[in-house]
This record gives sequence, structure tokens and C-alpha cells, in this order.
Amino acid sequence: MATAAEEIRVGERLVRISSPDKPYFPERGLTKRDVIGYFLAVGDGVLRALRDRPTMLERWPRGVFEGATVGTRQDNRGDAFYQKRLPAGAPDWVRTAHLTFPSGRTADEIAPGELAVVIWAANLGTLRFHPWPVTAADVERPDQLRIDLDPMPGVGFDRVVPVAHEVRAFLAELGMVGYPKTTGGRGLHVYLSIEPRWSFGECRRAVLALGHELARRLPDLVTTTWWRDQRDKPVFIDYNQMARDHTVTSAYSIRPTPAALVSAPLDWAELDDARPEDFDVLSMPARFAERGDPHAGLDGDRYSLEPLLALADRAGLAAPPEH
Repeated sequence: MATAAEEIRVGERLVRISSPDKPYFPERGLTKRDVIGYFLAVGDGVLRALRDRPTMLERWPRGVFEGATVGTRQDNRGDAFYQKRLPAGAPDWVRTAHLTFPSGRTADEIAPGELAVVIWAANLGTLRFHPWPVTAADVERPDQLRIDLDPMPGVGFDRVVPVAHEVRAFLAELGMVGYPKTTGGRGLHVYLSIEPRWSFGECRRAVLALGHELARRLPDLVTTTWWRDQRDKPVFIDYNQMARDHTVTSAYSIRPTPAALVSAPLDWAELDDARPEDFDVLSMPARFAERGDPHAGLDGDRYSLEPLLALADRAGLAAPPEH
């Protein structure tokens, strides 16, 4: 029998939670109520990651279970699906941003302005949030550079860590400070706050230039070769994650696998000892309560892309095509 719905207060809002005892991660004994409690516990952090950013929802309304499938545009019959447009029946306090996709289609995508929106989305089964690197105030010019360190199949997290350290060192040489986080899998992301002056194409070109420099410094570890079957190094700098309508999983999102791991912001000092499996729905609330959000300073200083674009000019790098 389905559990009766509950209402909880989140800030100034009452948010309805339907079927709170529905199993979401049965192997961990976690229910929808547990997932809601997790997002409440890390509320300041997850809202910082999403605030006013157009955000695609990755919804798992049936929870995570063996054999679950994700729907596609061609086949939307999966157990989970991605939702770009504002869901029908959304409360009037859920703000949106108007976007134009590369196809020419448009959409009004949610742009969370308060924690209640995150909890409302979690009630719909959202485990992972996919925010654009722009804000609703200017959807054409990114204000974050997201550097995706993507390991090849079979490559462990320990091979990605030295690449992240080299990213940090290179950015420091340019007078910039990046912020690392786990993906919930074997990869790492490094975020850099930038002035919202450049297009998506210029941002991709900047990440490609950084990737080329990393490949020069770490030739046995790093590649920027796009085609997977042509990559001969363990870590790919995925510059195309800065393309329009390409997004990476937000900080504090939950990976839809039985272990319920989460995307964890880190301090650089703890990177060598960190492992993706250290951070999950059960462990992160206590860590957050004790340490706060390591990305709290991310929206402070904003940096110019000019040094990276100058590097791209010297290397003769054109803006990479969108894939």
C-alpha cells in the first residue's frame, strides 16, 4: 500500500512529498524520504550549484533498480528520463530560463532560485541535476568554465588525480583558482568562475587550449583526441562539455547506481586521499554539517579567459566543432 503524502516546509514554501516510503535505492535501504532528507541536509551547497541556472532534470521516479533503463528521445519508455522543459503542473514559484538549443528548438527550463525548487524536483524523482554554465540573466555567455577529466574505460580514479593537480598548477600560473569535485564515478571536474564575456565556442576553445597544455605536460596521461577509438592516453580533457546544451552533473547530485554515491566538492588538500566511494547519500550530510561547502568561494573572483584564448591563438587552435 502506498504511503500517504506528506507536506514539508522548505523556506517559505510547503512542498508535497508523495509516496515518501517508496524504495529509491533498495540495496542501501534508502527511500524517497531519505533522498529528500539528503538534499535538505546539503541544501546550501546544492542550491549554490544550481541557483538561477537553467537546469535539466534526470528523473528516476521508480527509483534505482537492477535492469532499469533510461529513456531516449527516440524511445521514451524507459524507467528514467531527462526533462529539459518545465514539467506540467509545476508550482508558480518555480522560475524558468528561456533557452535555444543547437537544433533551433526552444524551451523554458527550470532555474532554481530557492531550495524548495530542488526538493520539489526531488519529489518528482530527480537524482541528478544538470545545470548549464550560464545564469538566467544571460543564457548566451557562460560564467563558469567546467573542465571535465574523463578517464577511459578501466582507468581508475588514482590516474585522474595527478591530472587534476596539474590543472590546478597551470591555473595558478595564470593567476586563477579552480574548484575540484568528484563526479560520483571515476572522473573529476574542475570549475573556474569566469567573466560572462565569451561565447560557448570561445569557452570550448579555452578548455581545448588547456587540454593541449596538459597533454604537453603529462604526455603519458592526457589526450584531447575526440574520437574514443583513437585515444591512446588514460584521461581525456572533454572540452565539448562546454558546448551549448552540454552539461555536467551538479555538485551534490546523486549517481543513479545501487551505491547512491554523490558528486562531492573537495578541497585541493584532500584530493590525494579522497575516493569516489567515500561520498554517498548517508555520509555526505555529516561531512557537510562539519565542513560546509568546499565550493563556497566559487562565485567570488571571476577570471578572464584571455590568457587561455591567447594560448589557443599561439597553438593555432580553432573553436572545436560541437559533437
